[in-house]
Amino acid sequence: MRKMDEIRQPILNLVARHKNEVQPQICPCGSAVRILTKADSDIAGFHITTIRDAAWHYHKKTTEIYHVLEGKGRLEVGDACIPLTPGMTVLIPVGVPHRGEGDFKTIIVSVPPFDAEDEFCWEPAP
Repeated sequence: MRKMDEIRQPILNLVARHKNEVQPQICPCGSAVRILTKADSDIAGFHITTIRDAAWHYHKKTTEIYHVLEGKGRLEVGDACIPLTPGMTVLIPVGVPHRGEGDFKTIIVSVPPFDAEDEFCWEPAP
């Protein structure tokens, strides 16, 4: 059996970052701590976002996965309205309009990483 030291390899492009190292940014959802961004990787992004009555928006290239950490509210995704409590996870496909209502903190994993040019805000017709 080989020893661990013999099989360890250097990892290129390794990113390890604490959320306290990142300044929150105001966004259409509320405020986001963008821990992993497209500057780090072209695979996925990782944000911790505090949502307070977000604007309707969609993405032409990005799938998002929301995982609620704390608080409560609801996520409107297309015609669906999903009640949110801690532990709830929702996958939002490319092109589907969505918005969060209430006051909750969520992890958002975006594939590919979030790009502000791929966020399209709009108000639905009454």
